[in-house]
Amino acid sequence: MWLKWLTALLLIAFFVNQGNATFYVCAPRSFGPDQIVCVCNSTYCDTTPNNRTLIPPPGSFSQYTSSRSGLRMQLNLNASMSNSCRGAPSGAVALRVNTSQTYQTILGFGGAFTDSNGINILSLSPATQSNLLASLFHPVTGNSYNLGRVPIGGTDFSLRPYTLDDIAGDYTLSQFSLAPEDLQYKIPIIQQALRLAPNLLLDSAAWSAPPWMKSNGQINGFGFLLPQFYQTYADYILQFLAAYASNGINIWAVSTGNEPLDAYYPLSIINSMGWSPSTVANWVVNNLGPTLANSTYNNTQILAIDDQRIVLPSAVQQMFDVPGVEDYIAGIAVHWYDDSFVPPDVLDQTHNDFPNKFILMNEACAGSSIFDYPKVILGSWERAEQYALSMIQYFNNWSVGWMDWNFALDMVGGPNWIKNFVDALIIVNADNDEFYKQPMFYAVKHFSRFVERGSVRIGITNPPGDVISTTAFLTPQREVVVVVYNRNQTETPITINEPNAGTICVTLPPQSLTTITFGQ
Repeated sequence: MWLKWLTALLLIAFFVNQGNATFYVCAPRSFGPDQIVCVCNSTYCDTTPNNRTLIPPPGSFSQYTSSRSGLRMQLNLNASMSNSCRGAPSGAVALRVNTSQTYQTILGFGGAFTDSNGINILSLSPATQSNLLASLFHPVTGNSYNLGRVPIGGTDFSLRPYTLDDIAGDYTLSQFSLAPEDLQYKIPIIQQALRLAPNLLLDSAAWSAPPWMKSNGQINGFGFLLPQFYQTYADYILQFLAAYASNGINIWAVSTGNEPLDAYYPLSIINSMGWSPSTVANWVVNNLGPTLANSTYNNTQILAIDDQRIVLPSAVQQMFDVPGVEDYIAGIAVHWYDDSFVPPDVLDQTHNDFPNKFILMNEACAGSSIFDYPKVILGSWERAEQYALSMIQYFNNWSVGWMDWNFALDMVGGPNWIKNFVDALIIVNADNDEFYKQPMFYAVKHFSRFVERGSVRIGITNPPGDVISTTAFLTPQREVVVVVYNRNQTETPITINEPNAGTICVTLPPQSLTTITFGQ
């Protein structure tokens, strides 16, 4: 083992120092042609330069590139704009940034604190756990995650099906209690994340009410909340908020329930509870909304939909047809699983119809389709491309954030009590006390590391076709962040012009993701 690591570290620089930017580079491991992961253990893990607050000086820019061929956040620090265009090839793709054309304000990036996530992280030694969590939440050297999703009770990514009150007929919720999984796998990990990212905002969702509150008496299947338990269920949500607050964890938002459409799928065995737009709206306006408003947790926001964008914008309109519900709903949460069947225009339509309600993409993962096999593909660049293009699309269509599903899964994409395995940004190899950063990890990092909360999406020309895809932001420090994906299998020259800053000329490697930052 030690010889393997020594060899790897001799093949790369142990650390790189460029001015004020000191960082550790990827320790690569190949799992096939162009299938590179970066390996971390208890003593070594790659980082990003410690220069987050250092905007490139006037006339210069910084460039970070990851590619199918194995580049991972390769840095060109404080490159000269004028020099970049000397001898630039003709025929470059021209991009123009317009900082006066502003859109939504960005909330952030993150993922979910599932039981499986906690099980996998805690299977590592304390030092390796520390490196994994820093990789995700450290605001400078890591992915700068500032959003998290907390399931209320269990999900399929648990070892068993459960809720927080499985005692049938407990109408007063006297038997409500956090599960062992909350105390072992969720709360300790969230508390560590909060120490790294005190600005972490947490949204929560229940996959199902306790089965005794439902029409079918089951945690999954074709079941709905019985009307006589509408207030009991609102009280159940309130007790969850109180229980987490007693552990020092404040929940920023709760949704009306994870993926209610799952209850309508005949073959689905995922924990679920069905709602129609009108019934969930009536529950919100008569029960959940007033219960939160009249409690200590009256600042907790309510997110609607929490499901695929295929229901947009009609389901939102049906909800908002119920008088008073708009007063309680702050935002609309969407998931990405049916995106290939539904154009992003529905996000624009939803924003145009309800401009005072934010849109948040809060669940994505690769390997979820029945056609995806194996579920975990170590080093898959195709899945990194899928993530990058999804982020560009969602931000260009009004999403205020982008959230992954599980942070860390095992080598087969679990554990999962119904064997619904998927891929993740980080794959844990507990036997070797190491973890692998997938290319997807860096796809997210190209956004999350630079686009901090409070940044605003700004105008940038998107060329015709789908070879070059791009989006742009202006941070609170007035740093311009441009993210560009090149789908070409050949090098592609581009120019980026911003009238106040100048013109940048760069050549993008084949199948690569590039983040360029400069002062405005």
